[in-house]
Amino acid sequence: MAERRVPRAVFDYLDGGADAEVTLAENCHAFRDTNFRPRSGVAVYGCKTTVNLLGHELSFPAILAPVSYIRLMHSDGEVGVARAAGKAGTIYTLPTISGHKLEDVKAASTGPLWYQVYLIGGREAAEGAIERARIAGYSALVLTVDTPMAGKRERDPRNGMKQLLASALLPKARFLPNLLAHPRWLASFFADGGVPRLGNVVIPGQGPMEMIDVGAALSHAGASWEDLRWIRQIWPGPIVAKGVLTGDDARRAADEGVSAVVVSNHGGRQLDCVSPSLRALPEVVDAVGHQVQVLMDGGVRRGSDIAKAICLGARAVLIGRAYAYGLAAAGEAGVTRAINILKEDLDLTLTLLGCPSIDQLDASYLSAAHR
Repeated sequence: MAERRVPRAVFDYLDGGADAEVTLAENCHAFRDTNFRPRSGVAVYGCKTTVNLLGHELSFPAILAPVSYIRLMHSDGEVGVARAAGKAGTIYTLPTISGHKLEDVKAASTGPLWYQVYLIGGREAAEGAIERARIAGYSALVLTVDTPMAGKRERDPRNGMKQLLASALLPKARFLPNLLAHPRWLASFFADGGVPRLGNVVIPGQGPMEMIDVGAALSHAGASWEDLRWIRQIWPGPIVAKGVLTGDDARRAADEGVSAVVVSNHGGRQLDCVSPSLRALPEVVDAVGHQVQVLMDGGVRRGSDIAKAICLGARAVLIGRAYAYGLAAAGEAGVTRAINILKEDLDLTLTLLGCPSIDQLDASYLSAAHR
């Protein structure tokens, strides 16, 4: 439904990955190739799926990950996603590259929100956004540490993502036929004011930054462990380090004082041919699972995928494409539907596994080859 509704540039930005998209595919294949080991003769119904994460009781162990440019996918954008997450009893992580101001997203949400940080616009701009997030009541900060620059996402230049974001009309001319083939999206796009500015990236003396393409936006926005130190000085709440794939990096993050790490290869959108997140998860859990909470993302498309990640030691997962497809297809209602699909699927998986509660899942529910 999303592919039919939005232009090719928007859909492929959401759907695609880096280079040959090997890691993008392997993230999903890792779940597909991991087998369950269910308990037979066990009748359980209405399984417990709630989990406590950094002080919040969630209805199920899945957080909505930061996905940039989603106001281009539907005018509901980040506000609609936040509303859907709050109603579902889970957390939404607002990205730096957001079409809605963080204050407006917070005002629309009934649930907890996290704020994801890129150093776009420099340290002063990032400090301003972090302070605004603190005042608005965001409960945790997510620092993405795997993006010194954007990966080579080959679909974007092919489909004109940069041209779509340009304010001038002439660069869009080559891609106009595809835009005109999606009249509902196009009407909504112009009714929403066209390409929004980055309301959360305010450059001192200049104002909100223009919504530029991802390559340009991230070209000098990489975060280092040294950046984590000054961020800790200005942010009083929990910090989550997103984008670790090794035990060594996870230990470094824990030593720097984070409350949680996210095992992530950025959904296969950064360095291609790295380990699927699910395969990297056990190493990180072994390294820091006793110190900090371990989360993971990448390839989660079903409730059964959530269960597999929990079996391997994750406290919860982050989902990105799974809800963003729903947003692109039907706005806030599509996000709600996507979340409900995952919730129902997770409950069914636990029932068929013979496991009454999510906190009882462990490696014994997987075949020996995958523990």
